[in-house]
Order: sequence, then C-alpha cells, then structure tokens
Amino acid sequence: MRYHSLGRTGLFVSELCLGTMTFGGTEGMWAKIGELQQSDAERLVGQALDGGINFIDTADVYAGGASEQIAGQALRNLKIPRDQVVVATKVFGETGGGPNARGLTRSHILDGVKASLKRMQLDHIDLYQVHGFDLATPIEETLHALDQLVRHGHVRYIGVSNWAAWQIAKALGISERLGLARFESLQAYYTVAGRDLERELIPMLRSEGVGLMVWSPLAGGLLSGKYGREQQAEAGSRRMAFDFPPVDKNRAWDCVDVMRPIAQAHGVSVAQVALGWLLHQPQVTSVIVGARRPEQLADNIGATRVKLGAGELAQLDTASRLQPEYPGWMLERQGEFRRQQIADALSPGGIGA
Repeated sequence: MRYHSLGRTGLFVSELCLGTMTFGGTEGMWAKIGELQQSDAERLVGQALDGGINFIDTADVYAGGASEQIAGQALRNLKIPRDQVVVATKVFGETGGGPNARGLTRSHILDGVKASLKRMQLDHIDLYQVHGFDLATPIEETLHALDQLVRHGHVRYIGVSNWAAWQIAKALGISERLGLARFESLQAYYTVAGRDLERELIPMLRSEGVGLMVWSPLAGGLLSGKYGREQQAEAGSRRMAFDFPPVDKNRAWDCVDVMRPIAQAHGVSVAQVALGWLLHQPQVTSVIVGARRPEQLADNIGATRVKLGAGELAQLDTASRLQPEYPGWMLERQGEFRRQQIADALSPGGIGA
C-alpha cells in the first residue's frame, strides 16, 4: 500500500480508501446499495486497516446517518488510535424535514458537523467535504463557515465533491483572496469507462495542487468482471436495482474486452485491472473502494499489487479515450509548437538542459 499527500497538505492517505456507503442500509436506495450492520461492517473496517488502508470515507446522508454511526463505532470497538486513521465525511444533502436542513449555508454546515461528530463519536473530522454545489448559497458563505470549523479544530482539512472545474477554481480564488482554508481535495467519479473529468477537472487539479479521490471506480459494478457485452446485469443485482452512475455501456464493454486478457495474463481479476488503471493515473490521490463481503475487499486491496505495462496502458487508453471536444481539440492544435519547443529545450543539449 502506497501513501500520497492530500493536495498541498502534509497529510498522507492510503492509495485506497474504504468507502462506507454499504453500511447501514435498511430501506429504499440505501438497502439496494448495502445492508451491512455493525458486526459485518466492523469486520470490513478491520480488514481494511490490516491491509494498510488508513483512510475511511462516509457521509451524513448515507443510510440516514447510520453509515457514520456504524463506522465510528467500529473504530471505537476495534480500539484504533485516532492518529492512525484519516476520517472523511460530507455535508450538503437533506438531513431533516425543514427548508434549512440541506445545502451549504452556515447554518446547515455548523449543524451538520456537530451531528456528524456525535454520530461518529469523534472530537474532530480529518477531511470535511461539501457533497454538492448549492445554487442558493454564496460560495463565500460556505467557505467562511468551513474556515470557522478549521480554526476551531472541529475539522482539519476541507474538500469538495461533484463540483465543476470553474466552481472549484472560483472557490480557490476566494479562499486565497480572503485568507480562508482552501479545498485540498476533490472527490469525483472517474473510471476507465468514464473519463469525463479529464477534459477540465484534472488539468485544473494539476494546476492548483488539489488532490483527487475517486468514487465508483468500477462504474457501479459494470467493471467488476461479472458483466460484459453478452453478460448483462441479473435481476436482484446491485446494478439492476440501482443503475448508477450513468455509463456508456458500449464503451464499458470495449474496456472489459481489453481488460479480460490483461487480467488473465497477470493472474488477477478484471476489477483489479480497472482499479490498477486508476492507480497508474498520476493525478489520483486515493481510490474509494466499497464492499459487501470480505472477499470483495480482499480483491480490491490486491489491485495495489497490479503493475500494468506501457503497452497494456496504451491498449486501455485506446479503448476508453474520450472523443475530442472544443476547446480541447483547438488547444491541442494551437499548442503543438509550444510543446515541441519545451521538449527541445529540456532535451540533452537543449537550452534548458
């Protein structure tokens, strides 16, 4: 297990993060995602920690708060020293019936952090993430509230999830101008079968030194190896019950067709190849893996040992490459002479050597 610094901080997190969306579901959407209760969830937490994972991610809306409660109790029951684990949770979603029990207002954020700390039985949250973009609340209000939490010690670092590149860039500019705590990480959907964030988000993250946490790395189970062009989701499966996130199925099957022989050559699962591809992407800080069973988690942890060759990565890139869009294709065309100039300058004997 490798460890990477989170954004521009000195906090190191494991390259895999244990996601807890499968914890606590009893009805509705959450039951379809996962129904793990305390003892089974605790077993997975212990297995993850034993496997070198020091990073756990949850959210206040997962199973109506039960996910936070179960994760926190697991850490307590397992007697894990607080400084040995990095705990991340989120705020934004609806947590009550009133009109203010949602969003990124100062009110909801301050209420939300107190509730999350109580459920998890913690005195601080290592990474507090805004779970979505609030159209009704000024970004300045959100950032001031988050900065207050950092200054008071309730939260160590702040992050963002599911925002557009321009929204994050604007927030970073506001934080710098006002001297507020800044977003150190983005939690976003990324997979070999869904590379949309490479258009705008990854260049922005690279430019601004923001870390990347990946959710749904197996495209909602489509890249688990159980499915393919001739193997559709079965009745009762997680993908059939909850068809999310949206995926271009033909592209996914193209990727699976390439990954199967690669997996066979390495003696690993298709899922491990899909996770391994992400772990080879330089902008990725940590990949969030969720599981219902110990053998699933063991398979995911095994992906850290998969080393893909240049040829294999090129095959996967060809199968999953995004179609050019404007202004990307124009930037590529107009930037060619500068890229060549930089390459010449850095080559042996060049003016930059």
